[in-house]
Amino acid sequence: MSETGALDAERLSAALSGRYAAIQVVASTGSTNADLRESAAKGAEDRTVLIAEEQTAGVGRRARQWSSPKGSGLYVSVLLRPAGVPFANLGSLSVVAGLAVREVAESLGVDAVLKWPNDVLAGPERAKCAGILAEAVAGDETTVILGIGLNVLPLGENVPAGPGGLPATSLAEQGATDTDRAEIATRLLTGFAELENRWRVAGGSLAEAGLLGDYRRHCATLGQDVEVQLPDGSALTGRAADIDPAGQLQVDVPGGERYTVFAGDVVHVRPAGA
Repeated sequence: MSETGALDAERLSAALSGRYAAIQVVASTGSTNADLRESAAKGAEDRTVLIAEEQTAGVGRRARQWSSPKGSGLYVSVLLRPAGVPFANLGSLSVVAGLAVREVAESLGVDAVLKWPNDVLAGPERAKCAGILAEAVAGDETTVILGIGLNVLPLGENVPAGPGGLPATSLAEQGATDTDRAEIATRLLTGFAELENRWRVAGGSLAEAGLLGDYRRHCATLGQDVEVQLPDGSALTGRAADIDPAGQLQVDVPGGERYTVFAGDVVHVRPAGA
């Protein structure tokens, strides 16, 4: 198992063969997503990538802290300007990124699944290995900042659990055959570029991009009894039934109705039939 490979922008650019307009690696920053929002306002190009060795103010959904210790993971943000993709479909970028992360984990021998809307779980206990945050940027041109935090090496103690008490884990702790972060970054950005291009050509439709079936197959949320904590503070309980082409979760609630969840935190209560 290799743990070598400092992150080097020039080498990553060469390995990625023009898939991205620009790649920058910084030693430390508060948040790569926040930095790229500023870059977007200054006219940064579509498919600009920022990677940090360390984040001191990394955040996930609902401004939760994302632990980003130096040299332990991949903290990557990509600026995307997907002209022609309707605003309603932008949220499905998290699905695209989740599929890319899961494919990388699988290629390293790690058993990984997806938890709607933005988590990658690994190992038999289904601990959280990665988180994804897609943020639309206001402006005349459609712009999204997509952030991915992937735990490669063990994070150490005192890492807060995620929603529902999900513990943190890493690729290394789940037996990854390689933990070279430069190699993993290359695999991740290569896979994401390919999937994102399919998504963009399809106008953000997961079904037309041929990605909806893949997500349904690997989404551990489907078939579970869930509690969804909605943005307005209310909660919804029911059975996670499906994912629609825009990447939204459909929940069957007591009484026979099907409710479409556009955004929310999901807690897996128990598997169907348990």
